[in-house]
Amino acid sequence: MEGSAAPPPPPKRNNMDYSLAALKLFGCQLAGATEASSSDGTSQAQMLYGIRFQRVWLQGVVVLADYRVGAGHLLLDDGSSVAEITLTPKEAEGQPWREGMYVMVIGSYSGKDSLPRANRPVIKAHKLVDLSAQPDREAMWYMEVAEAFNFFYLQFSAASSHP
Repeated sequence: MEGSAAPPPPPKRNNMDYSLAALKLFGCQLAGATEASSSDGTSQAQMLYGIRFQRVWLQGVVVLADYRVGAGHLLLDDGSSVAEITLTPKEAEGQPWREGMYVMVIGSYSGKDSLPRANRPVIKAHKLVDLSAQPDREAMWYMEVAEAFNFFYLQFSAASSHP
């Protein structure tokens, strides 16, 4: 049909590869992450300990909850660093997150977004859970991160360092 415009392109979809695990980490470990090569056309990702990832799993104490801009953001202190958590409208609904809460966050991580933010990792929240009522939450989290490193990440790290 002459004169009609081509249909608009489909909306851009999230380039998240959910086959990649969310790494259980302390925020300070993200300083060692590097941009993964994407020459094979795969979605943008990071590398840490020889593992390709896009999402991270952090836990810590909310030290700031700010809902003034966009959907809002949190500052989360995990004892090793303070991470900035950007909220989705769904996660910010009702503004349930408050200073002093102990929360688990799983979300996407981009080193490029984190660099200009005073060396603070920036995580775009996909899931937030209030763990404040769990009595041993912090001690268990330290053990979970150590266990993940020893049983999973260390073997990849050793394998990637040998040619």
